[in-house]
Amino acid sequence: MRRHLATALTVLLAVGIGYVGVSYLFFPADTAPQFGMAVWPEGDAATFLATKGARDLASGLVPLALLLTGQRRGLGWVLTLWAVVPLADAALILSTGGSVVTALAVHGLTALALVVTGVLLLTEEPAAAAGRADDRPLVTSRSG
Repeated sequence: MRRHLATALTVLLAVGIGYVGVSYLFFPADTAPQFGMAVWPEGDAATFLATKGARDLASGLVPLALLLTGQRRGLGWVLTLWAVVPLADAALILSTGGSVVTALAVHGLTALALVVTGVLLLTEEPAAAAGRADDRPLVTSRSG
């Protein structure tokens, strides 16, 4: 049960931030106000939003790659440590007069979800010790 919960939360978090990344790449003006900042760059400076989009998209792909290759412990560390990102986002929003609700409800809860998912992954019993064979990578490389 815990293993399935950790997997489901990982996929949800990865797809969620990946969607945010795609939104910033293709619809930056519509997506930016939802971040919670009081002011966003305009004109040529707004191209910065595409950079954020690319990074968010990559942030969604990394956990999926780790999950698909069976690197659950490494995934747990990545998700736990990535909680720094939404915490920093929340701090920046709050320090610049942005939306308190967005800072806490979106970024704060995202940080919490990352830590909870990471801890679930870091504390799960290895499949071999539990008598399961489902710890194999979903994607394997071929040599030869």
